[in-house]
This record gives sequence, C-alpha cells and structure tokens, in this order.
Amino acid sequence: MIPTLILRHPKERLSKCSLEPLRERNDLVFVKATERVVIDVTGFILLAVDAPALSPEDALVGETEAKALREKVTLQGLPFNGQRPLLLLDSTWRLLYQLEACLRGTPIRRSLSGGITTAYPRVSKIAEDPAAGLASVEALYLARKLLGDDNPTLLAHYHWRDAFLAQLA
Repeated sequence: MIPTLILRHPKERLSKCSLEPLRERNDLVFVKATERVVIDVTGFILLAVDAPALSPEDALVGETEAKALREKVTLQGLPFNGQRPLLLLDSTWRLLYQLEACLRGTPIRRSLSGGITTAYPRVSKIAEDPAAGLASVEALYLARKLLGDDNPTLLAHYHWRDAFLAQLA
C-alpha cells in the first residue's frame, strides 16, 4: 500500500471528481489547498506529464531518508510503511500551477508513460488538456500499480473503469 497525499484545488467540483468516492480510505489523505497550505514534499513522488517514467524502484527508500519521510508522512496523517509516498495534485489542468505554489522542497517528478489515454470523456471549453493527461482516479490507480500496489478497489466507483482497464490488459 503506497501512502498517498491528494492536494485538491479549492475550486474542484466534488460532484464531478473521480477521487471523491475514495475519501474515507485510510491510505489516502485529502488536503484542500488554500493560500495558507504549504507542504514540504521533499522525497514524495509527484506525478508530472513532462518527467521521467515512473518505475517500481521509485517506491524504494533508503534508511537515512526513511526517517525524514516518516515524519513528513505522519505529519500529513498518512501511515508510513517504508515506501516513498505519492503526491497527487487534483485540479483542472489550467489551475494546476496554483497547487504547485503550495509545494516546498524537492519532490521526485515522474510521469505515467506508455501510451495510456483517459477513458473519461473530457470536454473543456476553456483550455486544451494534455494528450497524456488522465482522470485523477486513473492516474492514482496506474501510479500505484506501477509502484507495486495493484489495487483495483481504487476504481470500484469509477464509471469508465472497464474502458480504462481494457487499455492495460
């Protein structure tokens, strides 16, 4: 189980959010971003479109780093199991920079490569979404799967689950 922190934009529409059904899970902590929220994410894995590909080795933490990560992860209310935590930014693409302004330190930026596309039927009248962009729940599931935590229950309430999983088969 990869401990996961989800930083959510305050304007995120919860009625449309693919992560909202997961709110009560103990392996996920949701933090609503405000101008007062500042999080040290040094050592966290941060999903980013323009970064090296995520691999199982990214979850590994050395002894020295484990102590510092334990404090950060526990401070956020997540269980620490010796694996590197995942940070997911939950926002529309055009407002993502506002979430990044809440971050301090040096995260490990990784992408979800492999030609997987979203099954979510996105339609933005304001800005164009990146072709490699996934719905938040798709990114969460795929990232944790790549890190060795294949947990299909993350997609249990996702309407487009079958179409998304068909790409991974």
